[in-house]
Amino acid sequence: VQLQASGGGLVQSGESLTLSCAASGFTGSVNTMAWYRQAPGKRRELVASISAAGRTNQSDAVKGRFAISRDIVEKRWYLHMYKLKPEDTAVYYCYAIDSTSSAYWGRGTQVTVFS
Repeated sequence: VQLQASGGGLVQSGESLTLSCAASGFTGSVNTMAWYRQAPGKRRELVASISAAGRTNQSDAVKGRFAISRDIVEKRWYLHMYKLKPEDTAVYYCYAIDSTSSAYWGRGTQVTVFS
């Protein structure tokens, strides 16, 4: 099983960026798809998630600015980030839970926002 995150980069405050996560190697369905981030010196935190039923959740820090979407068939999910702030700078990780309740992490993609 592999999760490949992409789309990170260096952007100016106020700009937008979309991250993608491609999952491969799953024999069953991917039930929960999520994005976490970890800033230097801080703990990894949940950014957004989407359940098998399509219910989405965002952290208070990004609510109203970030959105998560998915393509179930392709086993891809996205993090649409708008109005980025310097405090959004972090390594962003995609995360998945499959139909056996096993959890998987991607390797992360760096997002850097400068003012």
